[in-house]
Amino acid sequence: MAELTTLARPYAKAAFEHAQAHQQLANWSAMLGLAAAVSQDDTMQRMLKAPRLTSADKATTFIEVCGDKFDVKAQNFIHVVAENDRLLLLPEIAELFDLYKAEQEKSVDVDVTSAFALNEEQQDKLAKVLSARLGREVRLHAAEDASLIGGVIIRAGDLVIDGSVRGKLAQLAEALKS
Repeated sequence: MAELTTLARPYAKAAFEHAQAHQQLANWSAMLGLAAAVSQDDTMQRMLKAPRLTSADKATTFIEVCGDKFDVKAQNFIHVVAENDRLLLLPEIAELFDLYKAEQEKSVDVDVTSAFALNEEQQDKLAKVLSARLGREVRLHAAEDASLIGGVIIRAGDLVIDGSVRGKLAQLAEALKS
């Protein structure tokens, strides 16, 4: 996976720098998100892997599928990515772009998985605490997983905080084994 990220990084960085210079981070994020979704479609994957099609044909077909969702600069970006045979990297490019955007905006997406549904007040309180700890604006995404038994698991980028009963039991079992 690291190799794909390495290949995608220059494209994501170029798109980010262009979008930032023109104050179009949200637009480019949306366009790249659409491009990533389209590139993952089974039919599109077969077309992108077809050896008989030129890179220009692939780019043109890709842009036609996306319709008028791409401005001229985004279409040019797709052509450049296609010329270098990197259209299959669009999901990684979009992901890196969103990471650069979040870093610029000092925000982070946090996934919280809890054994029971968190009410609005609990989510707000958790978001404030995490915002203070991470030094960023927190966008909280809550989910439920009854197998946790109790507690929560918090994921913010590379940071994982496992405060679940299942996690504590696993730690205890590991300690007893050693």
